[in-house]
Amino acid sequence: MIENIDIQKINSIAKKAGDEIMRIYQKDFTIKYKEDKSPLTEADLISNKIIEDDLKKTYPDIPILSEENKEIPYIIRKNWKYFWLIDPLDGTKEFIKKNGEFTINIALIYKNISILGVVYAPALNLLYYAQKDRGAFKKEKDKKLQRLPIYNYTNNDTLKVIVSKSHYNQETKDFVNNLKNKYNNIEFINIGSSLKFCLIAERKADIYPRLAPTMEWDTAAGQVIVEQVGGKVIEFRNKKHLKYNTQNLLNPYFIVKTLN
Repeated sequence: MIENIDIQKINSIAKKAGDEIMRIYQKDFTIKYKEDKSPLTEADLISNKIIEDDLKKTYPDIPILSEENKEIPYIIRKNWKYFWLIDPLDGTKEFIKKNGEFTINIALIYKNISILGVVYAPALNLLYYAQKDRGAFKKEKDKKLQRLPIYNYTNNDTLKVIVSKSHYNQETKDFVNNLKNKYNNIEFINIGSSLKFCLIAERKADIYPRLAPTMEWDTAAGQVIVEQVGGKVIEFRNKKHLKYNTQNLLNPYFIVKTLN
């Protein structure tokens, strides 16, 4: 199946959705709130429709699970061999703040494993993508395509740690304090959405502890990009690789890191 997937078509779908998101981004827009109090904008819904419609046309035999279309019973999806897992607007809070740090995430899952991922940040004109056994890549607006990782940064004295300002809880503080016992210097990096995974894949950062709730569509695309450069996305407690299509679609706490 994966041999028949043209990742450039998936990139084009993400960019098409990104164009519509940017049209809304540049004007006043309304904000609604879901039952879980998370924000929802017109951009989330339009992006979702574009991605779902185009995926159905291009690959009609592959089912789709999306943040905005997640009410598919587990009894049905547990039998899926392949499926698309999408977040049409990851970082809605960043979108509302208008800081540019939001993404479109499209992943292909095979037997609970993420095997293809596209992360597109339309406000930054920044595209990351990867396919299992085919490497990971970055494309900026007017620059040449770059194979990841771009940097070979190694500094045993300084550890670059990605943290989330909005989820810097006690467990994360304890984890960071433990790192401080091993490294002379800790440098903190903060960035929104799945761009956290992409910084790890570039080797601009060393580790990203996520000891707070996330959903599967938040991580699937970024995970394969990290793994295709030799990094790891592992569960915090049992050190197993993060898996997908669980019953409640809620990720366990996890760590993203390079092998260094």
